[in-house]
Amino acid sequence: MVELNRENRSRFMKVKCPDCENEQVVFEKATTAVDCIVCGHLLTEPTGGKAMIKAEIVSTFE
Repeated sequence: MVELNRENRSRFMKVKCPDCENEQVVFEKATTAVDCIVCGHLLTEPTGGKAMIKAEIVSTFE
């Protein structure tokens, strides 16, 4: 039996909303649009692969 060594290539990111400066965690490969939970501003937009981030990335988590 062959054991595959798969690396986790996806990350979670903490982003800051450009409108209200709320910080929240989003998935790098989000498949649905993610809105700010405070003001409703669009933070990520799905593209079929990595999501288009429309906010400032504060930090990443692997």
